[in-house]
Amino acid sequence: MLFNSIDFAIFLPIIFILYWFINNKNLKLQNSLIVVASYIFYGWWDWRFLSLILFSTIIDYSIGINLKKQDNQLKRKILLYISVIINLGFLGFFKYYNFFLDNFITAFSFFGSEIKASSLNIILPVGISFYTFQTLSYTIDVYRRKLNPTKDFIAFAAFVSFFPQLVAGPIERATNLLPQFYKKREFNYSNAVDGMQQILWGLFKKIVIADNCAHYANLIFNNSLDYSGSTLIIGAIFFTFQIYGDFSGYSDIAIGTSRLFGFNLMQNFNFPYFSRDIAEFWRRWHISLSTWFRDYLYIPLGGSRGSIWNKIRNVFIIFIVSGFWHGANWTFIVWGALNAFYFLPIFLTNNNRNNIEIVAQGKKLPSLKEFISIVLTFGLTVFAWIFFRANNIEHALNYIKGIFSNSLFSIPEIAPINIIIILLIFVIAEWLGRNRQYAIEEVKTKFKRPLRYTIYYAIIIAIFWLGGKEQQFIYFQF
Repeated sequence: MLFNSIDFAIFLPIIFILYWFINNKNLKLQNSLIVVASYIFYGWWDWRFLSLILFSTIIDYSIGINLKKQDNQLKRKILLYISVIINLGFLGFFKYYNFFLDNFITAFSFFGSEIKASSLNIILPVGISFYTFQTLSYTIDVYRRKLNPTKDFIAFAAFVSFFPQLVAGPIERATNLLPQFYKKREFNYSNAVDGMQQILWGLFKKIVIADNCAHYANLIFNNSLDYSGSTLIIGAIFFTFQIYGDFSGYSDIAIGTSRLFGFNLMQNFNFPYFSRDIAEFWRRWHISLSTWFRDYLYIPLGGSRGSIWNKIRNVFIIFIVSGFWHGANWTFIVWGALNAFYFLPIFLTNNNRNNIEIVAQGKKLPSLKEFISIVLTFGLTVFAWIFFRANNIEHALNYIKGIFSNSLFSIPEIAPINIIIILLIFVIAEWLGRNRQYAIEEVKTKFKRPLRYTIYYAIIIAIFWLGGKEQQFIYFQF
């Protein structure tokens, strides 16, 4: 079920009414309703994959309880490994089986040996990368004794399948989200208004920004040999805004929807395109995934401790794994490695924590130095996104070759003025709201009712009038 669909527009009010007006006095019934609603929401795509979520839920729930009972360290490790192997095994099979098989065959063919093996027609379950990491965080935290395992199966099932963030995040930690299912929740009008406002902004980002940019990004990337270098740059920039509007828009809708039901999810995007260096970008982009890899992969590997070679190794591992998490294609691995190369000079010179505060804090405009830093970081990010968007490595290299051709400074064949103006307005709105959780958060408190509702209606009109052709959320494929 898509957030930007009629189905969801009908589904959400029904669940909201049942949740607050029918089951509001019974926590167990509220949690049970969330489980049922989440399974309906997910099963809308393909009901067969509900068995995967249920199986993962049962496994990790049982392992959590047994980890609590077990004091023998070897047996506790075995329980942890069972959880990791089962969860990553499902993820690896559905997402990477054909990738590894094809590369295995290619590798042997290179050395003159022919191997006959058939690829499988595997359908990737929507959101499997997200809920797999979410359940793993629970097991690992219980193993580390940072979290007591729950004995409430309904609460745990609700945590695993919570429909607002089930298929594309944020990837919530059990330490943050699970305890919220234990507490009695009461309807809060202010939180509901805030949630609706964030949903509205998320829909604007998805329908007006991402879907419009997707049309031109797809046109240019799919026919890249036919366009000039200047047009290819336009295509890369459009994709840069497409993926941000698409993914952060989904996160905004997920977080806003959660607030309607009395839950607080972590912020997943913090205005990343205003970053002054690549380290700051990664603190602000897909925060739930970046911090997951930091806590469960980078730090256990040794983090920034040890020799310089260990530090370099750890940086490359976390970025390459992050790239590979996004999909079974060498383009994602190169994208991750390229970001590692971007990050290393800053990291090795101990400048990766220079830009912690919000850019131009307390000022209307950035300084010249900040502006140049933002533009350079944005340029590096746009370049890296080419590999992320390309169909394969050859496509990416040809695309880059096309950019740096004699036509680089020609007039672009595609430069839709209306979309460019919309993007400029969007960037200004994001800049003005960069010190908040989302761009228009202050509207409900900063402006009086007439102006406040004028802004709301303007956004709604823009969604219906300026929205692009409906596109599937990009991160559903991950």
